[in-house]
Amino acid sequence: MTFFRQLFTILVKDLRLEWRTREAMSAMLLFAILVLVIFNFTFNPDRELVLIIGPGILWVAFTFAGVLGLNRAFAAEHENGCLSGVLLTPIDRGGIYLGKWLANLVFTLVAEAILLPFFALFFNLTLTSELPVLLLVCLLGTIGFTAVGTLLAAVSANTRLREVMLPILLFPITVPVIIGAVESTGLILNHETAGLRDLLRLLILYDIIFLVSSTLLFDFVLEE
Repeated sequence: MTFFRQLFTILVKDLRLEWRTREAMSAMLLFAILVLVIFNFTFNPDRELVLIIGPGILWVAFTFAGVLGLNRAFAAEHENGCLSGVLLTPIDRGGIYLGKWLANLVFTLVAEAILLPFFALFFNLTLTSELPVLLLVCLLGTIGFTAVGTLLAAVSANTRLREVMLPILLFPITVPVIIGAVESTGLILNHETAGLRDLLRLLILYDIIFLVSSTLLFDFVLEE
C-alpha cells in the first residue's frame, strides 16, 4: 500500500465514521454556539467593543470546539483495540498521522464555517469584504492547531482522563498560533493592513514547524 493510499484510507474511514454518527460534529457545534451565546449575553457589547474583544471570543469558540473534535480522533481505535492491529501492519506511521490530521482539519474547518455566520449574527457584524482574508486566517490558524492537536490526541488517548489531559497539553504549545490568529482577525475586523502580512507569514511558519515535527514524532508516540 502506497503512502498516499494509506493516508487516503485513514481519511476516508474517519470521514465516513463521523458521517454515520455525527457525534463529534454535533458536540463541537453545540458547544461553540453556546460559547458565543454566553459571551453575547454577558458583555452585550457595542460595535467598538466588539471589534476589540470579538476576535478573542471567536477563537475561544474555535479552539474549544476543536478540542472536542480532537478528543474523538483516536477514541474509536482505542475503545475497540484497533490501534494495536494497525501498528502490526506494514504501513507508514506518517500516513496514519496525516490521514488523522486531515480528518481533524476537515471537521474543524466545517465547524468554523458554520460558526462564522452565528458570530456575525450575534455581534451584528457584516463580514463581506473581509471574508476572504478572514477565511485564510482561519485556515492557517486551524492547520497549526490541529497539527499539534492530532499528535497530542494520540498521547492523551492512552490516559484515563484524556478529555482533561488534551487541553492541558495542547493550549500551552499552540499559544503562538492562537495569538497570531486572534491578532490577525482583529486587524481584519478593524480594516487594518499594517502588520497583517507579517502575522500571516508567522502563522505559515508555525504551521510548517508544527506539521513537520508532529509527523516525525508520531512514530515515537505510537510506540509508547
